[in-house]
Amino acid sequence: MSQPPQWLATARMLRRTGFGTTGAQVDAVVNQNWSTYLDTVLNLDPNADPGAVATPIPPFSMPQYPSEGMSADQIQTFQLDLLAKLQELSGWWLRRMATVKEPFHEKLTLLWHNHFATSAEKVNAAHLMAVQNEKLRTLTRGDFHTLADAMLNDGAMLHWLDGDSTTALHPNENLSREFMELFCLGHGNGYTENDVRQGSRALTGRHVEADGTVRLYPAYRDTTAKTVLGVTGDIDDSGFCDIVLNQPASPAFIAGTLWRLLASDLPAAPDTLTRLVAAYGPNRDLKALTKAVVLDPEFTKAAGTLVNTPVEWLMGIVRALAVPLDDDHVVADLDQVLRVMGQRPFYPPDVGGWPRGQLWLSTNSAAARVWAANRLIPLSDISAVEKMAASERIDGVGYLFGIGAWSDRSAAALKPLVDDPHRLVAAAVITPEYVTS
Repeated sequence: MSQPPQWLATARMLRRTGFGTTGAQVDAVVNQNWSTYLDTVLNLDPNADPGAVATPIPPFSMPQYPSEGMSADQIQTFQLDLLAKLQELSGWWLRRMATVKEPFHEKLTLLWHNHFATSAEKVNAAHLMAVQNEKLRTLTRGDFHTLADAMLNDGAMLHWLDGDSTTALHPNENLSREFMELFCLGHGNGYTENDVRQGSRALTGRHVEADGTVRLYPAYRDTTAKTVLGVTGDIDDSGFCDIVLNQPASPAFIAGTLWRLLASDLPAAPDTLTRLVAAYGPNRDLKALTKAVVLDPEFTKAAGTLVNTPVEWLMGIVRALAVPLDDDHVVADLDQVLRVMGQRPFYPPDVGGWPRGQLWLSTNSAAARVWAANRLIPLSDISAVEKMAASERIDGVGYLFGIGAWSDRSAAALKPLVDDPHRLVAAAVITPEYVTS
């Protein structure tokens, strides 16, 4: 049995703007105007969501780093406390993703976390990572300039890319380079090595204080003239941001980036990219760009071309099956699955973020999917599938996960399992229809 095209398209839209979906959720949206629906969702306050209110972020403060003379035991205790707090932060975000009523904001936070990739592996301060996480959540529906400037002056980002130890005498190029190459323009897209060097001088003098705030120390700032991308003057961090974002290559790079994060593993076609850049516009409107991605005619046509990341896949199961996450051991198991699969929130592998596409279909990932499914299903309520007649269960489990049509191959693989609902549900979440979107 196959659902109508509009149902299938709506299911795809909900999967890409959240973490999985269910047939009931698709039914609730299928007859709505997508533009109106997206406006309603994007205008919501993410921190007023009932699920967000029910999962408040733990209070974190900046760690007091070891001083000279501390014993090895004291240093070990300090290091274990750092790891415990980061584990607590990671568990909190997984719970929030699972609990929020409207997941689009958490999805966007995750996508932009991947773009402005910052890892707790180096930052190792839960407070800094939490502050950055909230900036991503609240600023990714405004103008990109505000978001980019916030990241350029973010404590976690400065620590991650050595921007908190760069001075006029010893400018560090990391933040200047990645801001242009990975965050705003694209590799080699209109800037030179000299622009990177000159930009690094514009970003000198800032330091992350003991309370996590970023402070400018004028004595360490390079106040001499610099030339960045053809603009000369005493350029500071704000001026550097303006100059980079004013480059002609920036709008298409940002629009194309969000397309690949939200819509497809493949680059946007030229006509699509033109439409997205027009929506982004001179105001660098991220909300309008986000809507334009989802509403573009090519968005629905791209169904099945994107391999769901481990977080998307796993949290989709948790949400669809209403798996309770009040047990810390269950959350720790989810964290371990994501560690094995290669996508732990707050731990991108490098400044380029997580990989995309076929790399998520590795042998390790396949084994982890099977283990995770068998771990989570006993914790969930699948009575609706159990009560169905065996002949109805393949379509029934598809509806449970918002899958409106099975391929012949998947249906044939599921058919021998119809007498065992647990095995049937576990198999359904490793089918191509569920692993891709």
